[in-house]
Amino acid sequence: MISVVCAYESTQILNGWLLKSLKAQTAGHEIITVDTAAHGFKSAAQALNFGGNQAKGKYIMFVHQDVDLVSASWLVDAEALLDTVPNLGIAGVVGSVEEGCSVSERMRNVIAHGDYMEQIGNVINSPEPVQTLDELLLIIPREVFQRYPFDEDTCSDWHLYGTDYCLNMLTIGKGVYVIPLYVNHKSKGASTNKLLFIFNFGLKREYYQTLKKILNKHKKYFVWIYATPGYGKWKTTEPLFSQRLKHPAIEMIKWFAVRIKPFLRLN
Repeated sequence: MISVVCAYESTQILNGWLLKSLKAQTAGHEIITVDTAAHGFKSAAQALNFGGNQAKGKYIMFVHQDVDLVSASWLVDAEALLDTVPNLGIAGVVGSVEEGCSVSERMRNVIAHGDYMEQIGNVINSPEPVQTLDELLLIIPREVFQRYPFDEDTCSDWHLYGTDYCLNMLTIGKGVYVIPLYVNHKSKGASTNKLLFIFNFGLKREYYQTLKKILNKHKKYFVWIYATPGYGKWKTTEPLFSQRLKHPAIEMIKWFAVRIKPFLRLN
């Protein structure tokens, strides 16, 4: 059985998206909703640990309020896939590998985002190992979660708790996988916004505060960290401030090179 944990802000979105799709599921499951405002939680890690500690299922699925599971057999299919993955630490539906020059090239998934259900990234057909996962949907074996909850000290706001957890799992030798199960995600997501690639706009100051802590925490084991939001590629041995300045310059050079290339061919 899968226990579904959702920390939510909007009852309307929760009912219209996640809970509506859960009602259609053919598999028995447990639903644990956490009203973040009512409980006064200061971080996603805090809220999800609260919900996860109540879970009784074999797997715990931490999922955003604006996710539609689409298929009535989604939970059945998910559990069957997860049972085939050896040494599982955490799984999700959007993941990032190390190979590729952009977030979209590194992404692995079969999902759709936003009002127009856009697809971004590379489609997968079977579970694939990745370095990090997007927080929109994360599944952790309950026995793993009981030993390794989300890090409330490093992730003291609402960002990158999934990235940190994936790196924790890889450090202790557990597998991080993206699974080929389709969902609709109401939010377009930071990773699909081209401006974020170039200028790092739109992400809150707290995002970079947490990112700085993650880079410092994991620099012993990782030189590069690949995440799905924003620019998505960060070096643990280089100051974050200089990376944020350098990324726009790199992206502008790429942008210019693509557009000038046809003219160079004419000559």
